This record gives sequence, C-alpha cells and structure tokens, in this order.
Amino acid sequence: MRRTILLVAVLALAPSANAAYKCVDENGRTHFGDTPPPGCANVTLYEVTPGGAVRRRIEPTPTPEQLKAREDEAKRQRAAEHAAAIQKRKDDALLSTFGSEREFDTARDRNIEPINSRIRSARERILAVDQRLAKIGEEMEFYTTGKSKSAKGEVPASLTAEQERLRHEKEGLEGSIAGYEREIVAQRQKFDTDRKRWLELKAASGRIEPSKSAAK
Repeated sequence: MRRTILLVAVLALAPSANAAYKCVDENGRTHFGDTPPPGCANVTLYEVTPGGAVRRRIEPTPTPEQLKAREDEAKRQRAAEHAAAIQKRKDDALLSTFGSEREFDTARDRNIEPINSRIRSARERILAVDQRLAKIGEEMEFYTTGKSKSAKGEVPASLTAEQERLRHEKEGLEGSIAGYEREIVAQRQKFDTDRKRWLELKAASGRIEPSKSAAK
C-alpha cells in the first residue's frame, strides 16, 4: 500500500520534473510544458530547470490597451519630471535672489512703481481730455444757440470729429488704467506666492521658523 502511494506521488510530479515552462493562470491553475502552454498566454511565464529552479521570467505580450496605458504613464512620468525640474530651478532662483523676507516688499514695490507712474500719466491725460471736451461743449453751444453769426445751428465738422476722437481716447485711457490695476494685483499675488514658497523652502532647510516669520 505504501509503495502504491509513493508511485502515485511520483507520477503526479512527473510533468513538472520534465517541464521547461510553467505559469499560474488567471484562475490559479498551474500549467507545465516543454513549450509555453496555451494557458500561459496572458500571465507571467517562467522558464525552469528540471529541478524546478527558475531560469528566467517571461512577461506576457502586452495588449494594445496595455501598451497605450504604458505610453500614457510614461508621458505622465516625463511631464512630472519636467515640472519638478522647472520647480527646482524656480526654487533655486528664489533662494539665490532673496536673502530676507523684507526684500520681497522692496522688489514688489520696485516693480509696481512704473505701473503706478503709467496710471498717473493716464489720469493726467484724462483730465486734459475732459477739459478739452468741456471746451468743445461750450463751442458747440455757441453755434447751436445762434451766437455765431456765420452759421447758425451748424456745428463745424472738425469740432464734432475732435469731440468723437477725444471720447474714444478717454475710453482707451480708462481701459488702460483698468489693465494697469489688474497688473498691479497680479504683481502683488506673484510676490505673495513667491514669499510663501521662499518661507517653505527656508523652513524645510531648517534656516527659518515659519511661525516667527509669519508673525512679522
């Protein structure tokens, strides 16, 4: 009886003893064969020695969907590495440009002052335009009320054209001022963001305490 049990065990192991390839399929079944078994098409295949030692691992041929997923993942990885490299360059520039938190205020004000200067110039020009428009209005009234002896009720075309031109100029100046003000807001936001990042980098390096800096 004992010899019979031993013989059955030997026969059960016989396929693996002579197999050159083996795998475990999606359902958990083990396949053996002198050539890659059909059931191993979609799973990792192992080339083994007669003693069962793995000689090499053979990955299944990827499907088009898997290839696409790998390509997409590779693109995402490259994009992430590129973004990280850009961020590092920005961080290095921040650390080398600013030595203290106060310097952010100085740089911000220095960048904003030319914009404020353009705003002042535009407002001065608007004031001059308004004054000229008021003068034109008086001149037009001179014609429309009959005070002019040359052409009662008729406003010179040149006066009307100048009035229209000045109105358009004023609209453009007001639009420019609005754009300048948005630019100032953007500059303030940029320096606030840079300052916050600078503090984070300093804190990470152990060279500054965020709580004390924030309290200033």
